[in-house]
Amino acid sequence: MSDVNLPPLPPTGGEIPGRSIVDVVAAQHRELLGLTERLTASPDDPAVASVLVATLSRHLCAEEQYLYPAVRTAVPGGEQIADRELAEDQAILERLRDLERTGDGRDDLAEAVRRHVAADAEELLPLLEQMVPSEDLVRLGNRFETAEEAAPTRPHPSTPSTPPWNKVVDPLVGVADKIRDVISSRATYVRDL
Repeated sequence: MSDVNLPPLPPTGGEIPGRSIVDVVAAQHRELLGLTERLTASPDDPAVASVLVATLSRHLCAEEQYLYPAVRTAVPGGEQIADRELAEDQAILERLRDLERTGDGRDDLAEAVRRHVAADAEELLPLLEQMVPSEDLVRLGNRFETAEEAAPTRPHPSTPSTPPWNKVVDPLVGVADKIRDVISSRATYVRDL
């Protein structure tokens, strides 16, 4: 049985479809790095800033809902790692809010994103991959992607960042954000650029 505290798998007799959370997060990190490069290369393009804010807001929300709780449960010393990552994510959300409000802080945000990606790639994801069975990594990946789609598209540093409350509040705030996005015709995905 898994140490990640997920409901049991249905008895299908086959492999679980989907990508592991490690693969999902790594792919999103590549996308985020590409967006930060575009942001610093074209600082006068508000659409790039808008897409980065939305993509990073969704990503951090999903990490808070599924990645960090898995790390807390399955990785020795996971409490400290997750707490450190949550503090760094909080700082990123505040930088995102500043970027969205004033357009300032692009370089600081880009550096914070690079640090976030490096910390996950060098420590957090390899530890998770070693400690959690591959079936559970795929299940977490599926849940991560679902949570990301329901997540807010704007930074909300004052909302809860740990379960269970973030799993309740984030989708509600996400609906409000998405309504605002539609009304304002705001770009929120890379495909919108």
